[in-house]
Amino acid sequence: MTAPDTQRPPTDAQPTVREAVIQLMRDLGIDTVFGNPGSTELPMFRDYPSDFRYVLGLQESVVIGMADGYAQATRNASMVNLHSAAGVGHAMGNIFTAFKNQTPMIVTAGQQSRSILPFDPFLFAAQATDLPKPYVKWAVEPARAEDVPLALARAYRIAMQPPCGPVFVSIPADDWDRTTEWVTPRQMSQAIGPDPVSITRVATALNASRRPAIVVGAGVDRDGAVGRVVALAEQHRAAVYTAPMSARCGFPERHPLFAGFLPAMRERIVQRLAEHDLILVLGAPAFSYHVEGQGPHIPAGATLFHIVDDPQTAAWAPVGDSVVASLHLALDALLEHSAPPQRAAPTGRATPQEAVAGVPMSVPYVLQSLDRARQPGDVVVEEAPGSRSDIQAHLPMAGADSFYTMASGGLGHGMPAAVGVALARQRQGQAGRVIALIGDGSSMYAIQALYTAAQMNVPMTFVILNNRRYAALQDFAPVFGYAPGVKPAGTDLPNLDFVMLAQGQGMTAERAEAPDALAPALERALRHPGPFLIEIVVA
Repeated sequence: MTAPDTQRPPTDAQPTVREAVIQLMRDLGIDTVFGNPGSTELPMFRDYPSDFRYVLGLQESVVIGMADGYAQATRNASMVNLHSAAGVGHAMGNIFTAFKNQTPMIVTAGQQSRSILPFDPFLFAAQATDLPKPYVKWAVEPARAEDVPLALARAYRIAMQPPCGPVFVSIPADDWDRTTEWVTPRQMSQAIGPDPVSITRVATALNASRRPAIVVGAGVDRDGAVGRVVALAEQHRAAVYTAPMSARCGFPERHPLFAGFLPAMRERIVQRLAEHDLILVLGAPAFSYHVEGQGPHIPAGATLFHIVDDPQTAAWAPVGDSVVASLHLALDALLEHSAPPQRAAPTGRATPQEAVAGVPMSVPYVLQSLDRARQPGDVVVEEAPGSRSDIQAHLPMAGADSFYTMASGGLGHGMPAAVGVALARQRQGQAGRVIALIGDGSSMYAIQALYTAAQMNVPMTFVILNNRRYAALQDFAPVFGYAPGVKPAGTDLPNLDFVMLAQGQGMTAERAEAPDALAPALERALRHPGPFLIEIVVA
């Protein structure tokens, strides 16, 4: 392929849609396209420029997951290209997760040529823009081929505007060779400042409180505000909790002010926060619940303030006063007005009990060993919901950009997202390794991600916790009336061999089954120059 010039051609030259879109992407800092190619997308990639890269995923949900991790790690919208209706349908689970993760992402999908759309052609998308709704912020199929570059420029701005999220553009196959006009990117604020009166009220109440608590969610890390939360907590000697189901790390979990994780259960949240008279929720819903609850949402006599960049999340909060703002700007204002009284330091989080070796190995023992083997700059991408409480106890995260998981609860995101994070960090020259910590059941939703990791030779380690079951479902069954020890149907997973699955996709892999083999196996897995999978058999 002949690569077009990487510099913008003279403004009096009339470009094709393809040329205008490629130049727009360059101007927006996007040089990577994630995709799984189909016939209606082929015209987009003719004369593909040499300064761009195409990251192939072997299934569309894997493609979206990789683009999600990449966008979160780069803090810029990722570009995805899917096939028409069937490809978008395959991708919908992870589009939903990207929406819940508030990940900026431009999802493009091929459409059949405009000239044959009146005849319902093979592989076209009827009502293409309706298919991904309601889990995209905006969806369009431009009325004219000439409007495609403008539509993509608008899509980028919408994706990046808080609350960030995926957008969708359907592009007919014959649009790419039509002539159009160059699009000059516009500058647009990507942050929301807090209302001065409202944020002053929060600061005044925080200064006057006796025992404040701060509850951090994924929005803190998304907005690059972890350091500001640390400064605010230290000034106020406030206990810091992680919000229920948080998809990022909003506070260093070894910090003496870190008080632990709130459960997704109303009564237990009230119990955990009982000693606090003021609760400041940052970058998270107030609160996410997983099971039905009764009674108050916060302790009697406590006041809740809520700062989040999503007006919808602010609107449904059942208690407290909300401020809609970007977290870094709101925290700057709170720090400026900070004048706390002398307070006693709160009780920190209890140190978990040392896990002991056994055969088969326990999950706490494996995670404790992984914590000791990893390097300070390593990043964890997790999708092992059945082991999450053990992860929280035995694998503490370092703070900013150290941890990612899915906000939706939908499986099939973590494995490809880890590849996306690793690709972003590799592209940016960042040190440290990505550790994909995945359950055996979760991994099978997106096992094709191993192929992309192997082909791109990214420095990452897949750690598969193989307990041969859907542990989260079996452990959760008593909540829904199952008798102790009774397994729900379809929750056992015998006879999966992850070493063979990895080797079959071109990746080095090994299995660890005994404690004395674990430490050297982790050492090999975490020091390997390219991708490596380690399957760990656990109880």
